[in-house]
Amino acid sequence: MNREAIATGATVEEAKENACRQLGVETYDDNIEMEIIDRQKNKILGLFGGHPAKVRVFIKTTPAQAAADYLGAVIKAMGLENIEMSVEEKEKNVINIDITGEDVGSVIGRRGETLDALQYLTCLVANHVENSYCRVTINTGDYREKREKTLEILGRKLAIKAAKTGRKSSLEPMNPYERRIIHTAVQKVNGAISWSEGENINRHVVIGPDPKSKGNFKGKSNHRKPYRGKSSGTPAKAPNPDRKPLNEGEGFGLYGRIDK
Repeated sequence: MNREAIATGATVEEAKENACRQLGVETYDDNIEMEIIDRQKNKILGLFGGHPAKVRVFIKTTPAQAAADYLGAVIKAMGLENIEMSVEEKEKNVINIDITGEDVGSVIGRRGETLDALQYLTCLVANHVENSYCRVTINTGDYREKREKTLEILGRKLAIKAAKTGRKSSLEPMNPYERRIIHTAVQKVNGAISWSEGENINRHVVIGPDPKSKGNFKGKSNHRKPYRGKSSGTPAKAPNPDRKPLNEGEGFGLYGRIDK
């Protein structure tokens, strides 16, 4: 995908400078190419005819550049200042964008909802540049790592509670990536299982006792061995009785692959 600009000037060089200014690049940039549409023509006797030079300057846009340009434009439209971005391509088709600054709280939003939405939209833009799929991750500091750790702790805590009391708990709606983090954490606790309920933005994780478990969890030192005592509650009937991990994230990270 190319970005291009058409401009005029008294000379070809001046027209090129005007076009480059529109694109936000320098005239000596090695990535730009120029096509002369029309050369300047001087007026006859300084009075009749004549016209300025006209050129087309274009530069190839990479998925990473398209992602950075779009995200920067959105942040600017949000009225946020003192925000800096660093773009890194660690491997083919993987783009990591880190945001820093005083106003990063507004970029993150409630429980990361704004950050997730920006990542989703930026991924759409990046994938319209070329035919191949690329994955975009937007982070600010180590927010996503902290969020993942918080969800792991929450999932394990509620799984232990379900195995011990025989009661189920419903979590708030989450995206597929975060739901999978919860499912994975629950799988590490014997006596509990998890499944998803609801549709679209209301889809959430439910954690309950494992119907196949013969007892309840007890104790902290050896949490993988269920307590073989009398059940204190009636295990709830739930999907996924084989305790197989639920592939909510589809292996592609937040929101999965985007083809359209």
